[in-house]
Amino acid sequence: MNLTDRVAIPAQVMARQVGKETVILDLASGTYFGLDTVGARIWTLLSEGKTVGEICRTMLDEYEVEPAPLEKDVFSLLQTLERQGLVKIEEA
Repeated sequence: MNLTDRVAIPAQVMARQVGKETVILDLASGTYFGLDTVGARIWTLLSEGKTVGEICRTMLDEYEVEPAPLEKDVFSLLQTLERQGLVKIEEA
């Protein structure tokens, strides 16, 4: 994965806001995943079709964090979601 990649949400994956969290459900497999407030913000940005780099830049603007740890955390979350079948990484 790199900063120019995009992340696609498969058609069978649904997400809903529950309080301050987002719950993601894969209707085909029954897999579900919960995201905290920061993870939910990342989900919103990827659902808008932004590249991984655009997501990171937006998060840097919105949160007081250093770029390297932020990128590592974003990559880690996206890889976890991909392993669960909740997103697909589309290489640029």
